[in-house]
Amino acid sequence: MTDKDRNELVDEVDSTPADAPYDAEQYSLNDDRRVKVLSPGAMVAKRFFRNRLAMVGLFILIAMFLFSFVGGLISPYDEDQLFYRSKVLKKTYASAKENVDYTLVSAHENALEGAALQGQILDALDKGKNTAVYKTKDKDYHFRFESEGTDFFSIYDDDENTLLGVAYKDVMSFNDPSFTASYAFVYAAIKAYSNGGTSFTPAGEDKVYTLDDGVIALGDEEFGYISRYKIKAALSDVVLTRQFKEQIIEIIEANRTTGEAVLEVETGEEDVTLEYYFTKNPNNGEWDIRQDQESRVYDTYASPSRAHWLGTDGNGMDMLTRLMYGGRVSLMIGFVVEIISTVLGVILGGISGYFGGWIDNLIMRIVDIFYCIPSLPIFIIIGTAMDNMGVPPKIRMLYLMLILGFLGWPSIARLVRGQILSLREQEFMTATEACGISAHRRIFKHLVPNVIPQLIVSCTMGLGSTIITEATLSFLGLGVRFPFASWGNIITDVNNTFVLTNFWFIWIPAGTLLLLTVLAFNILGDGLRDAFDPKMKR
Repeated sequence: MTDKDRNELVDEVDSTPADAPYDAEQYSLNDDRRVKVLSPGAMVAKRFFRNRLAMVGLFILIAMFLFSFVGGLISPYDEDQLFYRSKVLKKTYASAKENVDYTLVSAHENALEGAALQGQILDALDKGKNTAVYKTKDKDYHFRFESEGTDFFSIYDDDENTLLGVAYKDVMSFNDPSFTASYAFVYAAIKAYSNGGTSFTPAGEDKVYTLDDGVIALGDEEFGYISRYKIKAALSDVVLTRQFKEQIIEIIEANRTTGEAVLEVETGEEDVTLEYYFTKNPNNGEWDIRQDQESRVYDTYASPSRAHWLGTDGNGMDMLTRLMYGGRVSLMIGFVVEIISTVLGVILGGISGYFGGWIDNLIMRIVDIFYCIPSLPIFIIIGTAMDNMGVPPKIRMLYLMLILGFLGWPSIARLVRGQILSLREQEFMTATEACGISAHRRIFKHLVPNVIPQLIVSCTMGLGSTIITEATLSFLGLGVRFPFASWGNIITDVNNTFVLTNFWFIWIPAGTLLLLTVLAFNILGDGLRDAFDPKMKR
């Protein structure tokens, strides 16, 4: 550009009217009107959005909020929905045991009444004695036992030589559960069985019962069964047939020391055989008879699949859905606790910093007392008390937020107090005092708003700490309880070493989400601190 052209351009700019429309190209480079003035808030936002690390933290938090609050709404499952799977289990079908205890049956009413008397007689029989003495304050009673067969005795009053009853070890069962055997029937049946008889007729009856290998029959109809084994079904509505009992006795007698045997029983249907498994309890000698049965059980610790992307937990619930609702609980607790702490801290810190003097000393001594409170023992005591009182999980979660919030305000109070101590001496506070503005409005209308940037940074970084505290308490069983989920109580299963080493999907996702959320809050807090600080180099 020649000097002539430059002079013409300058003359053109100088001749532009003052009220001409704004055109940036018409202003010189050093013209103040070219400078764009930003508000303080816009400057803070601009510095914050230029911080790439802070933006990463912000995006992580947005993702966590969407995952927790939106994910729970679109999930096809409920928070506490249980899932089942079919599994073949060996369930107890019946139990069998050789009877080694005597059974007492009175010959007439009140003949052998009283637990102490029966205990004395049974003790003498177990020791192989022929007599027994039962002593009372008024009289000594003498009893005599006369053998009537194998492990079958008649019991007499030796003083009066009268029959009192019988004692035997054999076990009788009847096809009709409502049938009650009389003394005469028991005496005749057990005597015939213990002596190898083939029939018997109870006293006072004219019926002849046949006895064939323990089977009691009346004519052609089977009536009952006698054996030395106590065999009973696990369920009251199951009736064990004589043939089944005989096979049980046969397999037990053939396998007393083998530990386990298999009994195959024909069901009557073509080509259908049921298998029963026997195991012997070495402590009491009882045989447990089990049968394979298809059952519905909780689908616990299922591996990730198309139906359950992160598998299921120890209660048979969808892990991904539990993580969504758990994040919702953890984030809600963090925000509610910080709101409670902030409100208390701002009120007490603002009053302390503004008034000073004895009010400041009093509030600061209260702060010192709260700093000295051992929080973990307090949580343990309160958690145990709520357990003993049976506090519902929802109310328990509310108490947890109140307690954490009530114990977390001292640090915020000190921050607010320190800021207000420096702000109250500035000129704008002198102007508010000259205008006659009340102390309440001076504190909360003029001083506290100037502390908000520091409060935002403190609360943002405190949210991560609160979430960690809640997770720790829930992990220890002192925080959020089932059926509600939080990231802390989800990873409680890692107390089990087997779960820790074999089911990574139970604790790694929850731990990762917890780590990312706390890290994001800390990064966001650092970014806000840098953005609010005008001295930071950009």
